[in-house]
Amino acid sequence: MTNIVACIDGSAIATAVCDAAAWASQQLEAPLKLLHVLDRGEFPPSGELSGSIGLGSREHLLEELTALDEQRGRLALEHGKHMLEQAEHRAREDGAVNISKQQRHGSLVETLLEQEEDTRLYVMGRLGEGHDVTAHTLGSHLESVVRAVHRPILVTVQNFVRPARFLFAYDASETAEKALAKISISPLLKDLPCHLVMVGQDTSEHRQQLANANQKLSVAGFDVTQALIEGDVQQSLHNYQKEHEIDLMVMGAYGHSRIRQFFVGSNTSKMVSASDISLLLLR
Repeated sequence: MTNIVACIDGSAIATAVCDAAAWASQQLEAPLKLLHVLDRGEFPPSGELSGSIGLGSREHLLEELTALDEQRGRLALEHGKHMLEQAEHRAREDGAVNISKQQRHGSLVETLLEQEEDTRLYVMGRLGEGHDVTAHTLGSHLESVVRAVHRPILVTVQNFVRPARFLFAYDASETAEKALAKISISPLLKDLPCHLVMVGQDTSEHRQQLANANQKLSVAGFDVTQALIEGDVQQSLHNYQKEHEIDLMVMGAYGHSRIRQFFVGSNTSKMVSASDISLLLLR
C-alpha cells in the first residue's frame, strides 16, 4: 500500500478533493495519484446504435451518430486531461510533491478495486458532477465505493479545512476497536488533538470502555478529550462537532454496532450526507 488516490471529476468539490489529498499525502509521506475515470456507460459503443434507435438501413444517419459519439468521447478525454492538469496544479500549490495522473475508461468502483493493493487511502467528494455542492445528499458513486472497497476513504464536502482536531466516534464494538488500532499507528492524524466521543447511556461499563480507549490513544501519543453523551447518535455527534469546532470526523464502517445503522443500505446516505465536515471512513 503506497498511494493516496484522489478521484477527480468536474464537480465543484474537486478542488476540496485536491486539498484533502495533498494534506493526506504530506501527512503520510506517500505519493499522490490523481485519477479520472470515464464511465463507459456514458459513451456507448457505436455498434450499439442501430439496435437502440431502429434506423434500419439509414446508414448515413448511423455514420453521423457514430461520428458524433466519437467526437464526444474525444472531447471527454480532453476535458479529463485538463481537469487532471488543474488538479495537479492545485495539489502542488497545497504542498504535495510526488504526484502522478491517470485517466481510465470503465467503472469507478471496478477501477478502485483494481488499484486497492497499491492504495493506502482513497479521497473522494461527497457529490459528483451535476449536483448542488451545498446539498446534504450523497453521490451514487460514493455510496457504491463505500460499500465495495476495503481501504480507508476520506470524504470531502464543499470546502476542505486542514484539521486542527478530530472526533473519533467510538462505541466499543469490534469495528471501533479495529479503527482505534488503525488510528493509533497511522501518521495521518498524529499531533492532532482527539475528541473521543461515545453516544450512549452513562453507565459504569461505558465509562470504563471509554477510559480504556482513551488509554490506548494516550499511549500512542494523542492528546485526548473524552466525552460520553446521550441521545440520537447522528444528532449528538453533529452537535458535539459544532460545539467544539471539529474539522474531521473519524468512524469505523460496516460493523455490528450501534453506529452500524448509518452504514448499511440507504442509511449510508444519512450519516455522510448530513455532515458539514470531512469524514474519514475506516473499513
